[in-house]
Amino acid sequence: MIRKLPSGRWQVDLRTDGRGSKRIRRSFDSKAEAKRFETFVLAKRSEGREWNPSKADNRTLKQLIRLWFNAKGVHLKDGERRKRCLDAMADFMGNPIARTVKPASFLAYRAHKIQKGASKKTLNNHLGYLNAVYNQLNRLNEIDFDNPIRNVEMIRLDERELSWLTLEQIRHLLKTIEEFSQNPHVYLLTRICLATGARWGEAENLQLRHVQEGKLTFVNTKSGKSRSVPVSKELFEEIQRHLKEHGCFSFSLSAFRRALDKSGIALPPGQAAHVLRHTFASHFVMNGGDILSLQKILGHSTIAMTMRYSHLSADHLKDAISKSPMNHFAS
Repeated sequence: MIRKLPSGRWQVDLRTDGRGSKRIRRSFDSKAEAKRFETFVLAKRSEGREWNPSKADNRTLKQLIRLWFNAKGVHLKDGERRKRCLDAMADFMGNPIARTVKPASFLAYRAHKIQKGASKKTLNNHLGYLNAVYNQLNRLNEIDFDNPIRNVEMIRLDERELSWLTLEQIRHLLKTIEEFSQNPHVYLLTRICLATGARWGEAENLQLRHVQEGKLTFVNTKSGKSRSVPVSKELFEEIQRHLKEHGCFSFSLSAFRRALDKSGIALPPGQAAHVLRHTFASHFVMNGGDILSLQKILGHSTIAMTMRYSHLSADHLKDAISKSPMNHFAS
């Protein structure tokens, strides 16, 4: 409704959605202005939209990071570390208003980190962390704008070289550890990883209650799921004796790395104790083990991760010889 006020101004008085809904009252100098406003509001109502949307979201990137952390990050194993990483990104970009972040700002951060020696995989993780902030808050209806960096692409990675130890290298490494390392745990931890494919940290976390009925149960794993792997009677009893004597394993990765360096075994960059896991998986497949069993033993969440070892199967290797075109030229 439009009516003229005693002051001579024209007032629009209407409700956005019928009786009981929000009331709108605005005054104008002329009837024409009032009519235009009324038409505008009614048109928005017919479209199901607000005529006066809320103010722009001017929260900073760090404010959204804190909101994400309280909603999601606090429940992640590496949540604190992710938050520190996200805060560092925000600081580098000048802690902008979150909805105004430009892809160029993240690309500048990425270029800076590459110059500082960060790996491509690490930077892909950083992009994933920032995407997760926007996407998670959007799902929770905490923000009503699109992820501004959604079109930034991950860096394409070459498939990582999976190095593994030969039987001779295993013997040499174990002998080096026995003769060189003063750490009381590293020799047994190395053998546990070689016997089960466990990650070094999973083996270090073993306690006596996890060593039962001929099996080792690994908890607090990367996937969050516990898994049990059988070991030989001799190794099982040795682990029990060791844990009864020492109570638990202490942090021994540095000791392993020193022994590995002493052994002179050359590995691709970035590999150290993880080569033990690759060694177990590689020999498992080469000795005729099937991929589905290997997936369960390693605790891979998807078969795609385990398929990296499939090319080492005996049948596969045999086919490489029998089906080679060079067979036609055999002497």
